[in-house]
Amino acid sequence: MADGIRPASVVVIGAGQGGHQTAASLRERGYEERITLIGEEDTLPYERPPLSKAYLKGEADETHLWLRPEAYYARQAIDRVTGTVVAIDRAARSVRLADGSSYGYGHLVLATGARPRMPQLPGAGLRGVHTLRTVRDAAALRDALAAATAGAPGGAARAVVVGAGFIGLEFAAVARESGCEVTVVEALDRPMARVVSARTAAHFTGLHRRRGNRLIYGQGVTAFHDDGHGRVAAVGTADGRRLPADLVLVGIGVVPRTELAEAAGLAVSGGIVVDAGLLTGDPRISAIGDCAIFPLSGPGTQPRPQRGSDSQPASESEAEARSRTRMRLESVQNAVGHAKLVAERLTGAPRPYDELPWFWSDQFGATVQIAGTGDGHDAEVVLAGSPDADAFSVLLFRQEALIAVESVNRPGDHMAARRLLGDGLPLSRAEAARAGFSLTEHLRRSADGGVSAPAGAMAAG
Repeated sequence: MADGIRPASVVVIGAGQGGHQTAASLRERGYEERITLIGEEDTLPYERPPLSKAYLKGEADETHLWLRPEAYYARQAIDRVTGTVVAIDRAARSVRLADGSSYGYGHLVLATGARPRMPQLPGAGLRGVHTLRTVRDAAALRDALAAATAGAPGGAARAVVVGAGFIGLEFAAVARESGCEVTVVEALDRPMARVVSARTAAHFTGLHRRRGNRLIYGQGVTAFHDDGHGRVAAVGTADGRRLPADLVLVGIGVVPRTELAEAAGLAVSGGIVVDAGLLTGDPRISAIGDCAIFPLSGPGTQPRPQRGSDSQPASESEAEARSRTRMRLESVQNAVGHAKLVAERLTGAPRPYDELPWFWSDQFGATVQIAGTGDGHDAEVVLAGSPDADAFSVLLFRQEALIAVESVNRPGDHMAARRLLGDGLPLSRAEAARAGFSLTEHLRRSADGGVSAPAGAMAAG
């Protein structure tokens, strides 16, 4: 489809944050043709971050999660369809659902998201072993948590969390606050190892331990043991321990849902492969959000160091490496940004995707906010004392360039970091290390004016 030519209709597969935003942004930009939003869950599109926070605590019900009320979709003439797409017919430009119905498209947007990764271990299917991705998952986990704490004979209920990423640690905090004895088992040597520095990870290790959670690092899980009646009773670890469990949450990441794309002959490599404009190899199909792997570019997005190979010599420049590197991100910010870009392209305003990634997590009332990606950093500067303090920021540098900032209970630093990284404003490690250095003051000086805070600073998790 040539740029500037609006498709006669748009079908979006996936009614999560990205799918909803695609439809909403198209209408906001004046697109008047048919939009069909197909989702598998029999509920209105909703926010996922609160599932492991306010919803799990019982502080919000499902209606508080909705991105828009039902009347919005009718008013905007967005056709919501509940069903499972089983095939894409690229030649006929249509999609077929499990119930036999089909929908034609002028342009197709794949917002299929991801599913929780589940280890292929004995006992993985036992009752009481949970994952957390959907509102249904969260409701089941919330009910299980309530039942376990209410029915624990002679003491606290025992929860075992497999995986110390955002989801695992957020649940661990909620479970502890609910009165559970919590053990977290992580195969790597620290929590959140793929997203935060060792210093920030150490702070959250200390936080959880001070609140009574037990954290075991460097151990894999080997089995889920039952109680003889089909329910989990213990979790086995690689060093031979059996950890008693009344309920288990497995939070070891997700797998992008790429099966439809692959079956349709689209390129898949750790995600649905798209170009900088989020188009697949088929000019009538885009992919966005958790399922898409896209070129790594823009501020605050640094490639991992590469070893030499025939296809990518170790001596190539960082710019050359960056042009070859792709990434897949799992965040609200990324899904929304992708959706808006696709809507812009479909309404005649194409551009490459180059937005700064940012993320956040709440645990025991402490908030970590991350701007940029710190992969491959070779130096860091800690602001506001050591990570033993309640509030601090870790500035991560690579080859003397600032590539990411992790802020714990310092939202002003996070806002400033997003502006600095997003606008490409320079900051040297030596300057950051000076006594009394302030990110917000540096931003004011660099921007030669006032600071305007980025919108939606707490919208991704």
